[in-house]
Amino acid sequence: MKSVRKERILITGPFGQIGSELVPALQERYGKENVIALGHVTIPDWYDGKMVTGDVRHLDSMKKIVQENSITQIYHLASLLSATGESKPSMAWDINMTGLKNVLDLAVEFRLRVFWPSSIAVFGPTTPKENTPQSTVLEPTTMYGVTKLAGEVLCQYYHLKFGVDVRSLRYPGIISWKAEPGGGTTDYAVTIFYDAIQKGRYECFVRESTVLPMMYMDDAIKATLQLMEAPSNKIKVRTSYNLAAISFSAKELELEIQKKMPGLKVTYRPDNRQEIADSWPMSIDDSTARGDWGWKHDFDLPLMTKVMIEELTQKLSR
Repeated sequence: MKSVRKERILITGPFGQIGSELVPALQERYGKENVIALGHVTIPDWYDGKMVTGDVRHLDSMKKIVQENSITQIYHLASLLSATGESKPSMAWDINMTGLKNVLDLAVEFRLRVFWPSSIAVFGPTTPKENTPQSTVLEPTTMYGVTKLAGEVLCQYYHLKFGVDVRSLRYPGIISWKAEPGGGTTDYAVTIFYDAIQKGRYECFVRESTVLPMMYMDDAIKATLQLMEAPSNKIKVRTSYNLAAISFSAKELELEIQKKMPGLKVTYRPDNRQEIADSWPMSIDDSTARGDWGWKHDFDLPLMTKVMIEELTQKLSR
């Protein structure tokens, strides 16, 4: 069912892992003509809709886009992810922080509602590993995590100081079939499906005992839309909400895939991403999100695995 609200939505980072599935969901909800993608040089074949070009780090060009398209909401997804951010820390800070501040400044001027994704990367080695609470120690050890932590408090500041209606989720690892893995530490849980189907084997860059919080993409999209459409008085957290669905080890994922593909061979060779994974929690307490605006996930490990194999097999056979 489409919303009756007259929203005009700009999405930055529209062709990344989350954007690739959030864009069609927003088009379905609000009408294709009301969803504008801030694009790059390369436009994927699947994209069908309005696009503008620009750089989130350039305030003047962003302001022009907002004005010319009568934007009412921005979903600001553009960022460099964890592993990529470690190889390019200065670029990660520039894109992640300058882009967010520009979006928040535009939100003040044009009274925009903003969605900005945070991440489990805000947590660090000193954070409780199991059932990580909503309010806890945040001492990230990656540049990506640093920018997410700084972004959370910046969002809260703009809400308290200027009344900006900014909303955020601390995404766990997101598993999806539509977009290629994008340089995140949790992307092993996506790449394993590609290699299982294409090669019948996979070399994993984290230990088999590594447990991380994960979520299937459909649940992530559901949570994002649910959060953005909730009444303002239900949004009690203006840094970022903990969000959770399932936690599993790399070995557990291997065994679940082998139920469908018994010939899969997995070896483990941890690299620099293991240190990042070790700094993150194993499970997340998201009871605040469930209580404030009714969050509830749908996909468990067996269902997620089944859908990933089916969808990726079809995609890779085209």
